[in-house]
Amino acid sequence: MLIITYRLKHIMVVQTQNCAPNQELFNPGRTLLITNTNLNGKQSDIFIDESGIIQQIIKTGSRSLHNEAEHIIDADGDFAFPAFTNTHTHSAMTLLRGYADDMYLEPWLFEKIFPLEGCLQPDDVYWGTKLACLEMIKSGTVAFNDMYFFMEDTARAVVESGMKAVLSYSIPLPPCQLAGGDPVEEGKKTTEKFVRYIHSLENPRIKPGVAPHSVYLPSRDEIEWYGRYAEENDLTLHIHLSETKTEVDECRQRQGIRPPKYLDECGCLSSRTIAAHCCWLNLDECALLGERGVHAAYNPASNMKLSTRRAMPYSALINAGVNVTLATDGCSSNNNHDLLEDARVAAMLQKYQYLPTTLPAHEVYNMMTKNGAKALGLGAGEIKVGVPADIILVSRKNVANVPVHNPVSNLIYSLTGSAVRTTICNGQVLMHNRVVPGEEDILNRAQSAASKLVDRYDERENSTSS
Repeated sequence: MLIITYRLKHIMVVQTQNCAPNQELFNPGRTLLITNTNLNGKQSDIFIDESGIIQQIIKTGSRSLHNEAEHIIDADGDFAFPAFTNTHTHSAMTLLRGYADDMYLEPWLFEKIFPLEGCLQPDDVYWGTKLACLEMIKSGTVAFNDMYFFMEDTARAVVESGMKAVLSYSIPLPPCQLAGGDPVEEGKKTTEKFVRYIHSLENPRIKPGVAPHSVYLPSRDEIEWYGRYAEENDLTLHIHLSETKTEVDECRQRQGIRPPKYLDECGCLSSRTIAAHCCWLNLDECALLGERGVHAAYNPASNMKLSTRRAMPYSALINAGVNVTLATDGCSSNNNHDLLEDARVAAMLQKYQYLPTTLPAHEVYNMMTKNGAKALGLGAGEIKVGVPADIILVSRKNVANVPVHNPVSNLIYSLTGSAVRTTICNGQVLMHNRVVPGEEDILNRAQSAASKLVDRYDERENSTSS
């Protein structure tokens, strides 16, 4: 039986697995002891200090740390894994989940998604991001890399969620975000203002970045400006790269070169760059990304759903020294933020297109943990002394987790995010016993925001047509 013990003002409160957690458990800045975990095949206790750092990992039963912790969670043999990092999202697109499915990427994007996004309002982005954070927390993700619009409202939602994120304005801005001036200059000023805003928060869980959307939306001058700005301010540069053959062909027609070479000439390939998709790279381009230290974000479910018709050349990227990470993309093209689902798809797709030994379970595991943490510069993606406590507890009693010959193989090939019982970010408990504070209100408000967004779009289209 799972037992949680609280010591607050010398009062001990005990709760069993069938009870909702005491709300005090979710407060940050408290010492926490997780006992009886299965960590790397050993029964271990993990002690986390008030700053969210793992201070001790000891064998369960070797000595007691109970008197040193304000909160105690008895994992009852559940598996402890590093929490996940999602390296390419458009979080507020949760509001567009299921809105435009079963389409090719270009008409999906230009005929459905972009027009609807033209009706976005700040409150839409706030509640869409709240919903995305809830979904990620419930499936074990604590950090993500996001590009979208009204990003101040995204930041507000992330702060409230307790998660970590790298946040960037997607450029060019949609009409709903423009004030009527020069769109290019408005985009630059909006980005600069947002970077200053994030720095002013002085929140170590959130970092600003820049996000020229792709090679096909911003102009060359814009892309070059964002490359320089990222370098001068040491910011993450988040961009879509070689997602489709159409993108590659059109870049060759307009610029005379393929997308990676084009971005390199624009000063946008470096160790700060997170390039999403990378499906249509050739061997020389994989080598170029490796030379520049680029991080490649693999989005297998989105790529399959939008029929990009080529899996990321994973082995070529790894052989070139590229840090390959895992991502879900937005909920309009996936349609969820369950990174464990993408982990299984990632491995299966590589094996289907290449060899059965391509992308084994432990490599997918690294992609969604330490590789992702490295790309974002937020946490370690490992459970060890001296690093931030980004930890999930995965049920050992989940029917798909029995028997256990290899915990990592079960995690990647057998389980979904629903097997995650507890999610901890920087030592703060974000979910326990599948409970996240405020969940029902988030679900209701997000549904309302999505309905109002579509209504606004329909009203605009009807008035235009009439």
